[in-house]
Amino acid sequence: MTSPQLLSKLSLERIRPWFDQGSFQRGTDYWKAGHVRRVKATEEGEELAVQSSVSGRRSLVYHQEIEVYEYDGLIEVSGECSCPVSFNCKHVVAVLCDLIDRYAITASSGGVDQPVEEWLALLSETTVLIEQAEGGRKSAQDTIQLKYLINPEPASEADSRFKIRASVFKSRVLKKGGYGKPVKHSFDRIAVGHYFDDFVLPADKLIGSLVGRQVSYVNQSSSRLLEGELAELALQKMLQTGRCYWRDFDADALQMAAERTLQFNWQEEQEGSVLQAQVLPPASHIFRVDRFWYVDTESGQIGCLQYNELDAQQLALLLDAPFIPKKKLEDVSRHLILDIPAIKIPLPVDLDIKQIVVDVQIPTVKLRMMGLDLDELTGLQGQTNAARLSFQYGDIDCTKPATKSRETHMEGNIAYIVSRNAEFEPQAQELLRLQGLRLDGAPGADTMDWFCSARSRAETSLFWYEFMQSSVAELQRLGWQVEFDDSFGLAIEEAGEWHAHVEVDAGDKWFNLKLGVDIDSEGQQLNLLPVLLEILQQHSRPELLRESLLQSPDYFVQLEGDRLLKLDSARMLTIFDTLLELYDRDPLNQDGGLLLSRHQGAQMSALLENPDLNWHGASILQKLNQKLRDFDGIRKVDIPCGLQTELRDYQRQGLNWLQFLREYEFNGILADDMGLGKTVQTLAHLLLEKECRRMQQPSLVVVPTSLVSNWAREARLFTPDLSVLILHGSERHARFELIDDYDIVITTYPLLRRDKERLLEHEFYTIVLDESQFVKNPKSKTTQVVFTLRARHRLCLTGTPLENHLGELWSMFHFLMPGFLGGLTRFNSLFRNPIEKQGDGMRQEQLRQRIKPFLLRRRKQDVASELPAKTEIIRSVSLQGQQRDLYESIRIAMDTKVRQEITSKGLSRSHIMILDALLKLRQVCCDPRTLSLSQASNVKQSAKLDLLMGMVPEMIEEGRRILIFSQFTRMLSLIEDELKAAKIDYCLLTGQTQNRDAQVDRFQSGEVPVFLISLKAGGVGLNLTAADTVIHYDPWWNPAAENQATDRAHRIGQDKPVFVYKLIAEDTIEDRILILQKNKQALADSIYQEAGGKGGQLTADDLSELFKPIGD
Repeated sequence: MTSPQLLSKLSLERIRPWFDQGSFQRGTDYWKAGHVRRVKATEEGEELAVQSSVSGRRSLVYHQEIEVYEYDGLIEVSGECSCPVSFNCKHVVAVLCDLIDRYAITASSGGVDQPVEEWLALLSETTVLIEQAEGGRKSAQDTIQLKYLINPEPASEADSRFKIRASVFKSRVLKKGGYGKPVKHSFDRIAVGHYFDDFVLPADKLIGSLVGRQVSYVNQSSSRLLEGELAELALQKMLQTGRCYWRDFDADALQMAAERTLQFNWQEEQEGSVLQAQVLPPASHIFRVDRFWYVDTESGQIGCLQYNELDAQQLALLLDAPFIPKKKLEDVSRHLILDIPAIKIPLPVDLDIKQIVVDVQIPTVKLRMMGLDLDELTGLQGQTNAARLSFQYGDIDCTKPATKSRETHMEGNIAYIVSRNAEFEPQAQELLRLQGLRLDGAPGADTMDWFCSARSRAETSLFWYEFMQSSVAELQRLGWQVEFDDSFGLAIEEAGEWHAHVEVDAGDKWFNLKLGVDIDSEGQQLNLLPVLLEILQQHSRPELLRESLLQSPDYFVQLEGDRLLKLDSARMLTIFDTLLELYDRDPLNQDGGLLLSRHQGAQMSALLENPDLNWHGASILQKLNQKLRDFDGIRKVDIPCGLQTELRDYQRQGLNWLQFLREYEFNGILADDMGLGKTVQTLAHLLLEKECRRMQQPSLVVVPTSLVSNWAREARLFTPDLSVLILHGSERHARFELIDDYDIVITTYPLLRRDKERLLEHEFYTIVLDESQFVKNPKSKTTQVVFTLRARHRLCLTGTPLENHLGELWSMFHFLMPGFLGGLTRFNSLFRNPIEKQGDGMRQEQLRQRIKPFLLRRRKQDVASELPAKTEIIRSVSLQGQQRDLYESIRIAMDTKVRQEITSKGLSRSHIMILDALLKLRQVCCDPRTLSLSQASNVKQSAKLDLLMGMVPEMIEEGRRILIFSQFTRMLSLIEDELKAAKIDYCLLTGQTQNRDAQVDRFQSGEVPVFLISLKAGGVGLNLTAADTVIHYDPWWNPAAENQATDRAHRIGQDKPVFVYKLIAEDTIEDRILILQKNKQALADSIYQEAGGKGGQLTADDLSELFKPIGD
């Protein structure tokens, strides 16, 4: 039992366990510093109650209520404080230190000193702790239990209706059954979970955490007001313990029960009606925590109330509803129906009103441009312009500012219920603020009128003009309906007929374009070009301008005075689409027209076909447009008489196309696949121009270095009537004076920069760029030189008109027809960026249609039916620099050595020496690195390897499957290195290959596009029908062996035409033995037959031909 002299048992050691170390130390310091101001201690039954105050920092005073108990010889401390810590803080420690110091008494008359008594008390406590640890007694949970009590707040206190307060008590379990007297406990204490409180269960600790920290300092330390979500959760946890009671502990604990329904009805009285609430089944009490609850004291049940769609706040207001006089009953009913239909309760009186809910979430925004009298607004004279805003939900036009989420609009006895969009409407108003308008903020305004903030009349007119020109279009694009009242202060003129005027110069090469629109009945016209081009200059992103015109029906232009001209956006769209490409920031001429070249006239097809434009003087342009539209039906031309080959049908069409371009002074890109004869088509075109006496000047052909010999060869073979001058090598300088004496002048891209000034001295008839992807970068110095060359006609040849991006296409067309695709910046914004970055299909189709007449591309598969099963093509290349010098030095040395051998042994016994000499020369032609000679090790040039690596990537781009044959495995290794550097996958088959079938399967399955094969390992026995291209890197003098290799692809099962390329080093041993094969087959056979074999007789003249120097 608790000692009546509990104060005498207090000591620092016995209270220390109830505080953390920091609080205990600071509390003793506070006491020593004299912060304790007032202490009042009284013993009330089984506890010591202390009320006190302690001064803190900054002169603040905190108040404490402390309860001290003794249970089973242990001291318990529960101290609440008004400081932020609130429980068992340093202030409570300071007060207890003061009590111990002031009220501690000496030992009883037995003569035992105070220190002795404290020592005995501490010794007793340790015994208790040891017994608890050893389980020597029943757990505290069997002897002490917590109980919870809920009470309604007194109704007399303000704002206390429907509120409840919870308290916590602890009660000892009696041995005889039942419980001892409940003693107040603390929610804060059970939340802390001190180790002395063994009776606190986890559920109790959670309740303490949920409730104990709801407020700070209160007078009733063991109770808390239950409010909010956490408090409601705490109440549920209390009920789950089975130890929660209503008002007192006399009845059984409360039992959680099912929800009960709360209903409302109107109770009629003599002077009016009152709203009454009834719980079904009936309950004795209603209270609110977060939701509303009921308590049924008869059954001991407690639970939540169910009250339809009402929230707790609305329910609280309904429960507090005032008495309604009779004269107000109808108004209340109407208000409940129309203004707060969400509150579903009976009406005081019934009304005959039909309700219709307008199911529209996003309204139509309407803006009415109108004039308002100033005297109604400010008392001044005159008128001002305004934009009246409204939101249309279905058929209901909401003109007033929204004051609540749901509005009722009465029409007769029909009530239209509209839910105003509280998120959308402010966003719409913010758009007007951003345009520079301000809302008339008069309270209770019936309209939403927006005004200009400008001060002067001139500023106001300018503002409304700019608003009409730009803001209205933007708002219409967003779906706003903009209407114009007759009272609006700016006169709006309707546009009349639209006109286009064209003036053509004497040579039909330049056009002067003017656009106008009638603005009055007398035929007065406004020149539209300055207006339209100013709009173009203001838009850095033309696609946004186009989008604006698509979504806005009207566009406004300011006329003289306060007049605006309203133009139809749909009409303007076609004009803008054309102008966007024609105009490239060049100014208009003096009479307000746009000067266009003939090439740019080809871009005006859409404008010429616009039915909304009345054209004047445009017959030449219209004929040109008709010709371009009928592009697929261009007329056939005669094959030139001097052409020494047959043209296939698609090649004849190519010649027709080239003649079409020449006839209409256009230029273009011939973009056939490799091997389809771009060179022979071009030569046929130039020959026809010469035969028709139109080519009175030389034509310049610019080629990669590796193709110089090929052009010269094909010109000799197919068009011998065309004289050819080659400007290449150091000796070229002496030939510049001869340019005008030749039909074709061939030069290379690398030499353009060096020979620029000499070439600019001439105006050529035609400039042909072969492999024109060399000028794909418009900023490169070579391309810049190409742009400056002068010619009447221009032609690009390429199998890959587009390798990486559309800018490459622009560069070629800028060479062909400057201005045809506009400037580079305009082209990028109109076409490249929308197509490549945004996937704009419409722009892609526009570009395709624009270039369609001027780009002719045939893929191999497109003309497969016209191709023979096997097409043989010789690609020659001339040796240059160190490789040429090495060839000549070996040729001279071997020529001397062979002749000495013949002198010594005779021709018939010198066959091995001859073969060795020829072999070395062939190796130099392939690549000097294939030679095992010290003088060859430093030569890194290989004209044939360069030629090969110029062909293979383009072929792969076209989808070709390629076999590359060489009899030198060392050459195949060098080709491997180049393919790896170009990141091209390949297979390899040599005599060292272990798994031949795996290599064949990889190629046949399409896994790799290139197959490198040596003569000995793969010349026979393979079936490689996946290939459609065969390249003989080093020609084999035995035609049969060469044909056997070709037949790896060209054999039964092949369903595609096969192209066979032979790479020949021009004017070398390779070139001369080809001639011998053709003219002296028996002699050629003697070269590749082994010594002692029977072949033709090799004469001294034949040896001289084989060992002839380059260039002879």
